[in-house]
Amino acid sequence: MRAPRPYLMRALLALLLAALVAGCGFQLRGTGGTYNMPFHRIFVGIPDTSPLGNDLKRNLRGADTITIVDKPEESDAQVLLVSEARGRSILSLNSLGRAREYLLTYTVVFRVLDGKGATLLGPTEIALRRNLAYDETQVLAKEAEANQLYRDMQGDAVQQMIRRLAALKPPAQG
Repeated sequence: MRAPRPYLMRALLALLLAALVAGCGFQLRGTGGTYNMPFHRIFVGIPDTSPLGNDLKRNLRGADTITIVDKPEESDAQVLLVSEARGRSILSLNSLGRAREYLLTYTVVFRVLDGKGATLLGPTEIALRRNLAYDETQVLAKEAEANQLYRDMQGDAVQQMIRRLAALKPPAQG
């Protein structure tokens, strides 16, 4: 049995188009993961026990030009955590008055100082929200889903922090 010609032509055309797009260096915006940071030495003033701090340090270490230092005096910039909060509120109720959907929130407030303590970026808030459909017959699964959503929001917050760091003006040399 012979394959119909229109399907074969479409498949070949799609394959050719995919090869052309891959060969030209096309890349979706934001997938490179590299930023041109104006700093070379950064102090991260977030406790080592914080998952946010560990995630931020890991992402900063991914950049070849960044060194994370242990003392603020040795740095070009200091990233300091002002606050971090998780929240959960009821978004909708079912006919029995039980929660059917929750709104999960994750808020991070941070600021950036230069090595001498002068403010480069005042307190900046990153607030993220996700909806969670709730089913009381699957409590453990929904709790695991909520934890995964919080981890995803934390990762999004770290990426936003890095983009804001990259957008800062380099400190004046003098």
